[in-house]
Amino acid sequence: MSEIENVAVSLTVNGKKVQRFVEPRTLLVHFLREELNLTGTHIGCETSHCGACTVEIDGQSVKSCTMFALQAGGTAVNTVEGLAHPDGTLHALQEGFRQCHGLQCGFCTPGMLMRAKVLLSENPDPTEEEIRAGIAGNLCRCTGYQNIVKAIQYAAAKLAGRTFQEAAE
Repeated sequence: MSEIENVAVSLTVNGKKVQRFVEPRTLLVHFLREELNLTGTHIGCETSHCGACTVEIDGQSVKSCTMFALQAGGTAVNTVEGLAHPDGTLHALQEGFRQCHGLQCGFCTPGMLMRAKVLLSENPDPTEEEIRAGIAGNLCRCTGYQNIVKAIQYAAAKLAGRTFQEAAE
């Protein structure tokens, strides 16, 4: 049996150009975690059902366990490590998750944050129903989603320059 030859892959990750040699069968999630030490992208189900591995690629949310690193060649990949501002201040979504208690165990949080980032870029002022539909591919076993929805509403308001006003319950 012949040995698999590594192939060069070049992409931009969190604003930095990277090039590595990888086996053609290397999944993007493993490339990010093992080659770039970006361990915020979690490996959950490895079948694309849970969304813990969600990253942003060229403005689209992608479950990185379903894509080979070579397929991401030439793209711009953003992970949760690149979400905060360069000066270290939190992104509005991170702040929203903190302020609105949008996380418990935190396992789903990186993928949820990255999916929410793309959702808000597509729809800057989503309704509760649109948020719930938009994050439907990302599973959380702890929170019941209510505080995640509030956190995304908080971020949408902050990004629009408004103050978050929780709806009367």
